[in-house]
Amino acid sequence: MRNRTSVPSRGTVTLSTVDGDLLVESHAVVKGTGTPPTVKVTGSVHCEGHNTFECSLSAENIESEDDIVIQGDLDVQGEAVAEDGRLEVRGNLRATRVDVDDALYVGKDLTADEVDVGGLLDINGSISAHEIDVGGSLRVKGKAKTDEVDVGGSLTIESEADISSLSTGGAARVNGGKINEIDVGGSFESKGPLTFEEIDVGGAVRLTGKNQGGEIEVGGTLEVNGDLSFDKIDVGGRVEITGSAEGKALEVGGKVQVDGALKLSGSLEVGGKVSVGKEVTAANIEVGGRLQAENITVQRRVEVGGSINTVQGVTAALVEIGDHGEIQGPVKAEEVIIGRDARAGTIRAKRIILQNGSSAENVYGENVTVESHAQVSGEIQ
Repeated sequence: MRNRTSVPSRGTVTLSTVDGDLLVESHAVVKGTGTPPTVKVTGSVHCEGHNTFECSLSAENIESEDDIVIQGDLDVQGEAVAEDGRLEVRGNLRATRVDVDDALYVGKDLTADEVDVGGLLDINGSISAHEIDVGGSLRVKGKAKTDEVDVGGSLTIESEADISSLSTGGAARVNGGKINEIDVGGSFESKGPLTFEEIDVGGAVRLTGKNQGGEIEVGGTLEVNGDLSFDKIDVGGRVEITGSAEGKALEVGGKVQVDGALKLSGSLEVGGKVSVGKEVTAANIEVGGRLQAENITVQRRVEVGGSINTVQGVTAALVEIGDHGEIQGPVKAEEVIIGRDARAGTIRAKRIILQNGSSAENVYGENVTVESHAQVSGEIQ
């Protein structure tokens, strides 16, 4: 049986090395020796609660029944447990497993395999862990390196993140880095360049800098203050990108605005309007409202319900404008269909159909169909 050293309730004791276990009764204070003051316990430490260690502490394990404060470092080989209370470590905290019911405050760095906190986890330095589970909120001022993070409330990482899987019920804010999987119920914001594989957010996503990743699914809005390279984007509301965007497919229920170029190897499907400052390239384009860009190049099909506005023109296999629509700029395609009462400029295609009531300025084609009440104000060749 190991030796046990006790510190009486409301007492103050100075210790150096404890051979065996240490029992600290309620409202007791423990001081250390040396520079900086340190207490080394070869066994485990049990605290009844409301205890203060005016020193650094090392032990096999530490367990507290209520609040406990470590004014220096806490180095535990096994578990650091605080039942029905909070744990405050003003220096570094190192342990295999940390389990705190209420709140955990760390003044410097936290290193552990597993961290489980029922309420608030506040780290003034960096954190390195395999698994982090927080019922309330998580704040990390330094870097965060972990495999799995699950937070019930909000998450804030003020420096770079290196995370395999991030799940947050509320809002999440990071300062760039690498996060493979992001699952957020509220909003997600990265204030620095971010590398990712998958983003799934119920509300809004805001990215900054040069971002590169895979799939993005957002229920509300996607805002990028910079460039974005991606695989697929599915957004229920709107997409705004101040730089350029490049990926496979883009599907948006509302509107899309890209100040630079938009390059897609797959399809662009937008329920509202699309406004691109430079060129648009895609395999297929389907827009319910207006499509505006400096130049539009499509491998197969362009279908727009409202209007197409370009400076250099549209090039595609098939270009179709809806009823009462309008095409501003030249069109070059295999086939062009101008809907009822729609208007177009110069059209060059093998097959051209001007439906009832439509009009065009010039038409150059091999097979041209002009329905009743349709007209060409310039040349027909």
